[in-house]
Amino acid sequence: MTLLRRWWAPSHPAQLLLGLTLWSLWFVALYGGLSVACELAPPRPGQGALTAINGGLALLTLATLGLLAWLAWRGMKAGRGGVGGARFIALTGAGLHLFSAAGVAFVGLPIVALPPCL
Repeated sequence: MTLLRRWWAPSHPAQLLLGLTLWSLWFVALYGGLSVACELAPPRPGQGALTAINGGLALLTLATLGLLAWLAWRGMKAGRGGVGGARFIALTGAGLHLFSAAGVAFVGLPIVALPPCL
């Protein structure tokens, strides 16, 4: 089994860091992308929240939420059938993926209601 495949296994200790790492990468991409987009192509004033910038950020947010939810589901599924340390890591990793998904949802929620580039 290759190294990358082992890291993606639900019972690998890397799962304890993966969710929070994905959240932090999403956070940097979200606000970095927003800053760059607002500098290069700001929307018209008064356009509201329905802009291409918010659409792109919403797609990025939904993709990240989907990935974190899938990782959490996979960890829960593996944790039910595991024993010992493998079960602990799978269930703890699933919980951290869910925690990260909640952070993505909470921070990403203003994309729906607020105009970019305030």
